[in-house]
Amino acid sequence: MPEGPSVRKFHHLTSPFVGQQVVKTGGSSKKLNPASFQSLWFQDTQVHGKKLFLRFDPDEETKSPGNNPLPEPLRKGERKKEAGDQKQALGPDSQKISDQSSQSDSGDNGSECLGGDSPAGGAQRWLQVSFGLFGSIWVNEFSRAKKANKRGDWRDPIPRLVLHFGSGGFLAFYNCQMSWSSSPVVQPTSDILSEKFHRGQALEALGQEQPVCYTLLDQRCFSGLGNIIKNEALYRAGIHPLSLGSLLSPRQLEILVDHVVEFSTDWLQGKFQGRQNHTQIYQKEQCPAGHQVRKEAFGPPGGFQRLTWWCPQCQPRLPPDEPEQVQLS
Repeated sequence: MPEGPSVRKFHHLTSPFVGQQVVKTGGSSKKLNPASFQSLWFQDTQVHGKKLFLRFDPDEETKSPGNNPLPEPLRKGERKKEAGDQKQALGPDSQKISDQSSQSDSGDNGSECLGGDSPAGGAQRWLQVSFGLFGSIWVNEFSRAKKANKRGDWRDPIPRLVLHFGSGGFLAFYNCQMSWSSSPVVQPTSDILSEKFHRGQALEALGQEQPVCYTLLDQRCFSGLGNIIKNEALYRAGIHPLSLGSLLSPRQLEILVDHVVEFSTDWLQGKFQGRQNHTQIYQKEQCPAGHQVRKEAFGPPGGFQRLTWWCPQCQPRLPPDEPEQVQLS
């Protein structure tokens, strides 16, 4: 799924629409009725880690500027299009949505609409958006097929939700789960891209007697940190992914947290500047020093296993304790 820097960019993409009213809707979601957004006012947007929160109200309760300009890095890359007819409201291949929704982006499930299909009837006015693999938000344009599917068809992805606003612009959401809630769940002290990120709490969590690669992916401690950031930070800090945090020195833990924040921040800045993310170990066969890279799946017993890339020479394993290695079966 998209990591913190990607979701932060999604947050910036939605921000210019705050204060505007939804005038037309579309999308393939059956768990969350797209028509329930009709005439609602988009009032706020917040981000925490890998989750995006959007507030919708039935009335224009607050006066927010509806035509906020996009940040300069985003304006350069945005392709502006006018909202068109009903086909555009629904997205590409809209005439086939009803019979193809089960084949569209994965993510719909029974928990998607925890608070009903509309926020207008109660206090649940925050839409929580969790993105799946290849999840994304597009502004004023739809995603297009980049290659043929397994059947050889060049079929454009079908958006889960499309919201057209009074300004003429629209947002298209792909491969995501959505649910209504009464308030956003935000803990900035654990968000690696928040100004309020608490280094002391992060260092305490990493010092546990368990492999550091497990702790890094714990969203309670490092919200927004995903597999790419995990691999890159560990390599740049010279730490073996299965090293017990309790065996690492305070200086090593400090360096690891530094690389987590630095890599994440640089990745986010690169997204705004149109730079491609540069990785040194993730999905590589050799490290920058020319050593052979190893790849295995690690994760806590009974937990989710994630592919991990590391260099045995640049990231030596600490003796004498060697934690049990959990591999993907």
